[in-house]
Amino acid sequence: MTRLSRRAFTLGTAATLMGTAMATVSRAEPIPKIRVGSLTLPVFAPIIINIMKARGFDTKNGFEADVQVYPSFSAYYAGLATGEIDTLIGGPTYFQKLRLEGVPLKIIATGATLADLVLIARDPAIKSLADLKGKQLAADMGSGQFQILSIYARSNKIDLAKDMTLVNANFAVARAQLAAGRVDAAMIIEPIATMMMKDDPALKIIFNANDAWKQLTGNTGWELVYAMREDAIKKIPDAPKKFVAALQDVTSYLRTDPDGADRIAVETVKLPPGILKEAVLAKRWDFDAKPAWGAERKGIWDTFERAVAAGFHPKLPDEAIIYAP
Repeated sequence: MTRLSRRAFTLGTAATLMGTAMATVSRAEPIPKIRVGSLTLPVFAPIIINIMKARGFDTKNGFEADVQVYPSFSAYYAGLATGEIDTLIGGPTYFQKLRLEGVPLKIIATGATLADLVLIARDPAIKSLADLKGKQLAADMGSGQFQILSIYARSNKIDLAKDMTLVNANFAVARAQLAAGRVDAAMIIEPIATMMMKDDPALKIIFNANDAWKQLTGNTGWELVYAMREDAIKKIPDAPKKFVAALQDVTSYLRTDPDGADRIAVETVKLPPGILKEAVLAKRWDFDAKPAWGAERKGIWDTFERAVAAGFHPKLPDEAIIYAP
């Protein structure tokens, strides 16, 4: 082979390899995006997704979490109902309501245990839910948390609406009402509860929903679970499994590095240092992502049945509300 022909061969081979590499890049499919709802409040929704993004658990599991932040719970749930987002964490009985109203969603994973839901009081004479009879309780009466509290109360022959004076208030307002002494107790979630008790050591937890639910059912209850729209699943068939895998990475991270999780919460939702860590170590801020289609399906369905029996919903949803691969 002459020098000229060798040079031509070399150049031709290089061009071929370059063309092959460019074709491979052009054929590589972009990483799919899953649109995730979040909130401006320092609660589970933003903390979980912020940890997922900060640690890269989304891209590790083959997708990009595209986060949409909402200023209120009503706007947050509306984003899922209208299809503006693909998935979010919320109350199982609230997802039951949305499904009955025709929103095409499926529950794909568990999230927060009921240990997150507490009643807090200052008066040392108030030691239980029963002690609130004849007193004032600030609570978000439109929330899934209130439905859980009501279901437990009725099982103990306590009618919240009749046996005490209810003051309708979201978690932030309930906190302020108790701090100002306008109510005797407040229904609160973590990490707000830990912040309150840090600010005022006289405040005590008089009711923990996780303990109450175990007493009632014998099982762990779920305050919050993840739901995903059916159209998102049709678009990305393995989206539920990918998302659950990323959530399980968050679960592991929270349990093995609460200091790191605390730093992320401080940087992103501006929690005071140490609050998230304390709530996690106290096992009140308990995040435990498990596939909804596994052993946890029974517990989620049991919550639906109890919500119907308590009169919160007219009937059970169809069984397809819980995702199955």
